[in-house]
Amino acid sequence: MSVPAQPAPDFRRQRAVGMAGIAVASLFASGLWLGIDLWISPLPGMESLGARMLLTLKCCCAAVLFCLVTGIEAVAHERLTSPAFDPLVGFETRRLRVNQRYLQNTLEQIVVFAAALFGLAAYSPDGSSMRAVVATTALWIVARAAFWLGYHRSAALRGLGAPGMAISMIVLLYVVSRFGHEIAGTVGAIVPLAAFVAIEAVLFWETRPVKER
Repeated sequence: MSVPAQPAPDFRRQRAVGMAGIAVASLFASGLWLGIDLWISPLPGMESLGARMLLTLKCCCAAVLFCLVTGIEAVAHERLTSPAFDPLVGFETRRLRVNQRYLQNTLEQIVVFAAALFGLAAYSPDGSSMRAVVATTALWIVARAAFWLGYHRSAALRGLGAPGMAISMIVLLYVVSRFGHEIAGTVGAIVPLAAFVAIEAVLFWETRPVKER
């Protein structure tokens, strides 16, 4: 697949705005996560795995309602009140396109989020540590809202939602590292992390514009 040899100036400007948005959102997200994790009371009755899994399921239900269902409703309402009622006509407003992309992105990311959340709950043995599950859920929901609202302003500002994907990946790395440690000790904990970092490095290298290689 061919790619532009030289990024357009507008792309450079949007990327700069997006990176700034990610930096600001990351600071806010860190404060939000730590605030929830440190200040809410330990959750009672979380000593059994079944209770922790049930709480995690409830958290996933909240995320689906406020992030996925709202996206579905946004697309459905616009189709109901515009020529987009018939998808085959090809009528699309910018708002509808953004909402569709938000919905598709949320479908993709909610799989990562749910896997990470259930894994985190498995390694959170009591009510105190389960606060991390609640904090992660709240952060992810807020980040999805920031992504959606930012995307409606500009493509660059969808970067405000980046902490949502970041927290899912961080939690997944933690879970996989813990799992690896159970299998092969310290080496088993390190190898998955090193492998993921190596894959990320290859992806960054291989997806650069041709002229930068």
